[in-house]
Amino acid sequence: MNLPVYVIGHKIPDTDSICGALALAELKQKMGVNAMAARIGHLNPETRFILDKLNVESPQYMTTARNTLAEIEIDEAYTVYKGDTLRRAWDICLENNTKTLYVVDENDNLVGMTTIGEISRIQMQDLAITQQLLSQTPIENLEAVLKGKILLKGTLPTNGQVRISDKKLMERDLRGAIMILDDAEDDMLKSMGRGCAIICIAENYVPNDYIIDIAKSMGVTLINTPYNTMKMIQMIYRSIPVELIMTPAHDIIRFNKTEFIQDVEREMLKTRHSSYPVMFQDKLVGSVARYHLLKSKKKQFILIDHNERKQSISDIDYADIIEIVDHHRIGDIETDKPIVFRNMIVGSSCTIVGLMYSEYGIEMSETVAKLICYGIISDTLNFHSPTCTETDRILASRLEKQFGFNHQNMATELFENTATIKGKTFRDILYNDCKEYTLSGKRVAISQVFIYNLDVVDDIEADFLKYMEDENKARKFDLRLMVFTNIEGKGSRFIYTGKLSNFFMGTIKDFEKQGVVSRKKQIVPRLSTELA
Repeated sequence: MNLPVYVIGHKIPDTDSICGALALAELKQKMGVNAMAARIGHLNPETRFILDKLNVESPQYMTTARNTLAEIEIDEAYTVYKGDTLRRAWDICLENNTKTLYVVDENDNLVGMTTIGEISRIQMQDLAITQQLLSQTPIENLEAVLKGKILLKGTLPTNGQVRISDKKLMERDLRGAIMILDDAEDDMLKSMGRGCAIICIAENYVPNDYIIDIAKSMGVTLINTPYNTMKMIQMIYRSIPVELIMTPAHDIIRFNKTEFIQDVEREMLKTRHSSYPVMFQDKLVGSVARYHLLKSKKKQFILIDHNERKQSISDIDYADIIEIVDHHRIGDIETDKPIVFRNMIVGSSCTIVGLMYSEYGIEMSETVAKLICYGIISDTLNFHSPTCTETDRILASRLEKQFGFNHQNMATELFENTATIKGKTFRDILYNDCKEYTLSGKRVAISQVFIYNLDVVDDIEADFLKYMEDENKARKFDLRLMVFTNIEGKGSRFIYTGKLSNFFMGTIKDFEKQGVVSRKKQIVPRLSTELA
């Protein structure tokens, strides 16, 4: 199975990581790579607005880097019906070069499983066992396996014993026996006289009416076949129904196609079966063996807008990271081979992706150009963030001229529609983007929300402070700080509580006067310095 290379941003994805993943995935596709944008969190309102406006589908949602059975190559599940003959099962194995068959009922429900080894053992095992199986075999199975024709269907039950004509024919107790005979009608009469239940007649011979009438009166079944007597003896044991030798479904270890291969492997180690059924919604969809797990390839990822394990997709150790595109500090992700690692001091990962289009000489579509511009606008607070660089501005200006965009109009429309706390609960506001720090042994929590109009803070300030104080009774942060930042980088408003509130009162007033907007570059460093 040819899985794509997943281009994926960080947990709690922002606009930069989503737009960057989409733009980079399209770049890789134009370079001949089977790439797909993905995400590991839900879209925020801002990103949803952008994708809806551009009519772009959301990246595929993923929760783990591990493979499921549905994502690796497994075998087709070859099936037989429970009433099919062993000969039919044998032929299916040979035709499809498989050693395992799954037995289903008329509704295709899994009822059992058998192997070519179990089928071949039938003629090698104790004769009494085989006779017992033949005694339960329908006459129609005999007809099918011998490619014959039922001339007369009798009423006598068979005991599964198979006999041929010999010198002691008249001395044997043939009650319930299956007789293998040629065209000797005298032997047919003798066999019926000794109580046989079924007579299989070689080379398509049809006995005379007298023989047929005698058979009818005695309840004997007559079947003729094109095979000779030796072939009939060879084939007759293959008429046994599969259901009589199969392992019943309740004794079979089975897997769902949504199970992770590591969990499947753990269960396989408990048994010695060669293959196992793979199910989905109670229906058989495939067959898996150990070698499928051993040859399965890891998922491949290109990480964008992050390079730390805690920010990346769960179970990243089970994946192959083949490339990283980021504008943050170097984190702790390790790889077992060299990769392309693009890390730049810019305000947005989308800026790096835009530069890559130019470097590879690949023309971006208008949609990708807008995705990149929106990513830059969002991550640089419309070029007002202290993280914004001249590189961001130059790229955005070039795209503006090339595609006829107006960044200010794009930013205004975006922020007016998404940078608001209207309709949000206090819990959503406080916990949507909350980061915890330990600064000189003090526990500090800083939440940040971006809004277009800072005046709305006046309407909620008293009630929101009370909510923060109630929340902090359980968490007991030394400082709990809520930062309402203008989405265009034109300053912030602060609400705070905790034991260090008075200590930091002057510092926070300075933040408001100075128009501080960055938690990472401005707020945390200053608080850390004050506590040192």
